Amino acid sequence: MTNTPFERRPRARRAAVAAVTGVAVAGGTAVAVPARAEPARAGCGDRPATRSALERMTRVHKLTGAAIRIDDPACGTWTAASGVADRRTGRPMRADLRGRIGSVTKSFTATRVLQLADRGAISLDAPVDRYLPGLIDRNGFDGREITVRSLLRHTSGLPDHMDGFASAEEYTSRHFEPGELVARALDLPRPEGAWHYSTTNYVIAGLIVEKVTGHSLADEVQRGIVEPLGLRDTYWPGDEMRIRGPHPRGYVRVEKDGAVRWDDYTEVNTTVGGAGGALVSTLRDMNRFYGALLGGRLLSASRLAEMKATVAADPDRTWPGARAGLGLLQTSLRCGGDWWGHLGDLEGFTTLAVTGPSGRRVSVVFNENPSTQEAFDDELNIAQAALCER
Repeated sequence: MTNTPFERRPRARRAAVAAVTGVAVAGGTAVAVPARAEPARAGCGDRPATRSALERMTRVHKLTGAAIRIDDPACGTWTAASGVADRRTGRPMRADLRGRIGSVTKSFTATRVLQLADRGAISLDAPVDRYLPGLIDRNGFDGREITVRSLLRHTSGLPDHMDGFASAEEYTSRHFEPGELVARALDLPRPEGAWHYSTTNYVIAGLIVEKVTGHSLADEVQRGIVEPLGLRDTYWPGDEMRIRGPHPRGYVRVEKDGAVRWDDYTEVNTTVGGAGGALVSTLRDMNRFYGALLGGRLLSASRLAEMKATVAADPDRTWPGARAGLGLLQTSLRCGGDWWGHLGDLEGFTTLAVTGPSGRRVSVVFNENPSTQEAFDDELNIAQAALCER
């Protein structure tokens, strides 16, 4: 299991995982995992290519459960689910459950920063030291040379504090203050290359929001995004380890000496991700958020254009062809145009939320992390299928 849960890592994607059967073993009880997806609701007809891509994750890669929601301006809503939400009880996976969305949180944080920039409260090209003097001032890192824009685009040159943990057990059950996470990052070596994905960038961006507003980031995102859009299932959990309301269990598959077990990571403390990875949400809310954001309802046209100004991302920390804007990732579609959105990955939950050129929004969740290169590629293929299928 990767020790950096809020984004893609090569060691997570390249880990060899032996094939397992379609029967889960949890607590000594065998639970049959449904191979076929649950029937879709609403929409204009079935989507066989999308359904097949979703089912491949549970049937071929043997993930515990998968669910998808498509919101299409022309067709309305279409949902499907495959596998189970709970390995012990066999409760089916559903598309309306809450889950941890990991790095999709970064799009929310970046949007609030840009809203404050629209109001003149933050300058994207100002140095971090203007807002947080002395925060970044050792080991060769200098807050006078790092801009707010570079934080949001991952071009700050800062390490990722998540790289300083040896295992998930070091952070999944304890509270972290943002300043502590920044300090951990500053103890790490400077990354190579012009672009380096770092959750620490967003922890600092969250601190800037709090400094200029005098309110918590949670309150600011609630005021600027959650309430105006009616995102009824999106919230910051803080130190609350349980997920409120209906939700799937989240699993990490562990293979050792030919035996397979699924460790349950449903109840964890996500303050280690904070402004870069802590939010809980649903497929519905993520589609609504990205639809509003990319539809120009949350930012001025000029700020949205800045958000979508991209640089090449490191393919070893994302995937070939990925580009990074301010809190957004961009990838070309095989049917033409691009998708915009983000992926999220932390113990037990993996999320993908993207929007295509037609305004079609797609969100996908797994309650077990894909851990092979093939599974990761097939995760991305769900977005391709869902946005290109006519």
